Amino acid sequence: MEIKEIQELVKMFDKSNLGELSIEQKDFKITFKTKTKEVVSVMAAAPAPVQIAAPAPAAAPVAAAPAAVPAPAAATGITIKSPMIGTFYRSGGPDKPPFVKPGDKVKKGQVLCIIEAMKLFNEIESEVDGTIVKVLVDDASPVEYDQPLFIVE
Repeated sequence: MEIKEIQELVKMFDKSNLGELSIEQKDFKITFKTKTKEVVSVMAAAPAPVQIAAPAPAAAPVAAAPAAVPAPAAATGITIKSPMIGTFYRSGGPDKPPFVKPGDKVKKGQVLCIIEAMKLFNEIESEVDGTIVKVLVDDASPVEYDQPLFIVE
């Protein structure tokens, strides 16, 4: 199964009312489960099911810092969000330049970053044509599903 197919499955599953979806092909298995709007992916290659949940204290800092939240909202444009849980990388390697930086013009389908999930490196492409206004995530930082990554104008 190709990465694009998995990303499309995640999008379709998120929009559906299903509680769980499991797909098996030869030596590949993927399961999606919802749990209070979270999607948990488990692959057969993992020694045990991996469930990533947002830590409970995360709600407190969000409530404690309302001044920081409007800053990204103040920037006009389209927000490109993470299609999966993983580690965000701005470039293809430590010695390579970032795929994009603020002020760069991007076209639909252009690679913006890489998200590593379970030792797989997934290229995240732009959904629209425009200009990168802001990169919202630091390099080599963990990201959650549906977390804003870029603002494109």
